[in-house]
Amino acid sequence: QVQLVEFGGGLVQTGGSLRLSCAASGRTFNINLIGWYRQAPGKQRELVAAISRGGTTNYADSVKGRFVISRDNALNTMYLQMNSLKPEDTAVYYCAAVTLDYSRIYYIPKSETEYSYWGQGTQVTVSS
Repeated sequence: QVQLVEFGGGLVQTGGSLRLSCAASGRTFNINLIGWYRQAPGKQRELVAAISRGGTTNYADSVKGRFVISRDNALNTMYLQMNSLKPEDTAVYYCAAVTLDYSRIYYIPKSETEYSYWGQGTQVTVSS
């Protein structure tokens, strides 16, 4: 059993910052925290940012230059620093993990269907 728990959501004004954390626990052998996704009301879930165990990253165009994804492999924790927040960033944010052989340190899933584990989500609301 693997559990992912997100922390750090909340209400912030436009231009403000929040830092989300995601911690994995349980049977985490070969479990890699990689992706942050979000889902706004009435919209499909979308990738925000992803980071491989080796540290390579990719970002949605809408957050490039404002958000920074990072991870601590020793702690099995992943972070999303969100700066210059906009009302359109309002959504429920989810972290996601995938089972990967540890040798695939630079792999990032190409689709959310590859992720096996999801957190319960944390609400981020940006007021205008």
